[in-house]
Amino acid sequence: MFQPTGRAGRSVVALGVFAAGLGLAAAGLAAPRAEAATRGCRGELAHTLALPDGEMRIYRTRTQACAVTVSHHPGTRDHLAVSIQPRGGVPVREAGRFTHFAGPVTVHTVSRCVYARGEIGREAVASGWILC
Repeated sequence: MFQPTGRAGRSVVALGVFAAGLGLAAAGLAAPRAEAATRGCRGELAHTLALPDGEMRIYRTRTQACAVTVSHHPGTRDHLAVSIQPRGGVPVREAGRFTHFAGPVTVHTVSRCVYARGEIGREAVASGWILC
């Protein structure tokens, strides 16, 4: 087997790895982007609250909080809802019959706590006042 050596050899190997990555991405087989994993929420995962058939995830940046409810049974249409409210503010909500997730819903939270609620089917979970 040919083993490239030296600086030019490393470039050839790097180019081959890059081309293989492009091929996987074109075929849809590459790892999902981090944004796709968060379902549209920016920031770091701050809390995860379990539901029997899924979970509600709450993300936080320096200036905002975001929530999404994710079903563990994608493809099955069910009632999904998510809401998030900054203390002293108005809640932002999304609800409907979705196949995988509800949200993202985002609020500005500079120096404010938030209250989040998620629903899947008839089950619900609430965070209480968090991110204070």
